[in-house]
Amino acid sequence: KDVQKEREPHVYLSKEEVKEKIQSYNSSVTDKLKMTLNANGVYTGFIKVQMELCRPITVQSSQSQGRCAPSSQETAFYLPDGCVNTLHISSTNTVREVIEALLKKFFVADNPAKFALYKRCHKEDQVYTCKLSDREHPLYLRLVAGPKTEMLSFVLREHETGEVMWEAFSIPELQNFLRILDKEENDQLQLLKHRYAAYRGKLEEALRGVLKPG
Repeated sequence: KDVQKEREPHVYLSKEEVKEKIQSYNSSVTDKLKMTLNANGVYTGFIKVQMELCRPITVQSSQSQGRCAPSSQETAFYLPDGCVNTLHISSTNTVREVIEALLKKFFVADNPAKFALYKRCHKEDQVYTCKLSDREHPLYLRLVAGPKTEMLSFVLREHETGEVMWEAFSIPELQNFLRILDKEENDQLQLLKHRYAAYRGKLEEALRGVLKPG
């Protein structure tokens, strides 16, 4: 169940309270992705983000990074369903910074404004998915919820909800989309041809059996 965008109430914890929560968190961790409290009160840790993208993303090679002009080394493709990425962040990092870091980590050239971070949690035997405010702090939410992803997980989706705003995409991106659609159309056409050829072969074989003398 998707719910409207909401802002988590951020309870300002004392350094001692943060220390206790981190100790409790680390004692429950099973994947070695523990949190660390620094002397200045800022803590660091890991979050896992599941990618649930309906449209292809544009990825650029390491050689083309930093260039302003569109590069022929950019490629658009669909991410596989259920793809999960792990990020090491600090308690000061906001949702917007997490999205930017996630895209940068995988050389995604798309505008970060196209994406939104969601939280997914269990409440009263139901699963709720809620879009987070850009100023939320994901590591704080992770600390409060504990390490179990069944209690809280993060999901990256396209920001738009409803009709696609194609004018927000660059010409190279739109051209890549067309190439992907052409390939998908050709793949489906070849699949249909193969299916009907097999069906025709079975019909012809059955006809030969019926018309056989004797």
